[in-house]
Amino acid sequence: MKSSIYRKIMVATDGSELVKKAVDTAVEVAKLSEAKLYAVYVITSGGGALRHPKDVGWEKSMGEQLRKEGGEATAFVQDSGKAAGVEVESVILEGNAGHEIVEFAEKNDIDLIVMGTLGKTGIQRFLLGSVAENVVRHSRKAVVVARGEKAE
Repeated sequence: MKSSIYRKIMVATDGSELVKKAVDTAVEVAKLSEAKLYAVYVITSGGGALRHPKDVGWEKSMGEQLRKEGGEATAFVQDSGKAAGVEVESVILEGNAGHEIVEFAEKNDIDLIVMGTLGKTGIQRFLLGSVAENVVRHSRKAVVVARGEKAE
């Protein structure tokens, strides 16, 4: 039974074990909806406050490493989608994660954003921030937050 509610679904991934629940959720909804799935990884920019001309080599090396990690993270989504018969397109963005996710969803007419979270509360959430919370607050698109299991 095909659902036309979701034609384009995006799953934000950071490659961690905790995001697997979100990937599973996104793949399942995409399969049921026969939707295209976008696997999005955001390389968080460093803000430049500590940049020094001598650090150019380090910055380039770090950028290459982060792109490699992004490729691995989106490849996991690709593999999960392929196993379920879901079309997946990998996307690597750079910038503030919450902003980039919301902007990508708007520009690409995404119907549903799927994200993972630890479900932290109180001072932990305040100190660490929350990309998922930022996206929920600022997105005009539907957002599903799949709570991951904490690694002990």
